[in-house]
Amino acid sequence: MAGTRTLSEIEARIGIIQDNIRQLIEQAAATSGAETEALVSDRIAQQTEELERLTRERDALTKKTS
Repeated sequence: MAGTRTLSEIEARIGIIQDNIRQLIEQAAATSGAETEALVSDRIAQQTEELERLTRERDALTKKTS
């Protein structure tokens, strides 16, 4: 899928992921319980991995167009 998205699509997805991470952090702060915290922590990790992947994809696309 890399290379098939436009820079604006990648930027939009990055914004969504960043917002998701902010919401998950807020949710983690508002909840208690080991099971809930573990689920939120796992979700934050997944979103962070996706953010890193999209950032690399964006950087590669930006280098191609420079």
